[in-house]
Amino acid sequence: MKYAVLLSLVAVPAFADGPVVENVTIDGDRFSVTLSHGDTGWDDYADGWEVLDADGNSLGIRVLGHPHVNEQPFTRSLSGVQIPAGATVVYVRARTNVDGWSDDLFEVVLTD
Repeated sequence: MKYAVLLSLVAVPAFADGPVVENVTIDGDRFSVTLSHGDTGWDDYADGWEVLDADGNSLGIRVLGHPHVNEQPFTRSLSGVQIPAGATVVYVRARTNVDGWSDDLFEVVLTD
């Protein structure tokens, strides 16, 4: 199933050098997420992103195994994400190896 996706960022306070979800596309059970972060190397880099349902339950986590110092922003995908029946929205958040999960949630409004 393909979804038309309307994208927006939920406003929360910004923190220095946090990971930023720039874009999300969905094709069936495959999420492609574009992130930006001031990766400096192994000492500080975006090391993952997660899809959450409206209740905050994890639907899938994409672990990023290395820094992307010279590739910003960058897009990585995760297949097998099962969106609950009747869901109208999901959220994506990113993390770094230094600060953990960001408080910023990228809202993805699902439309048929």
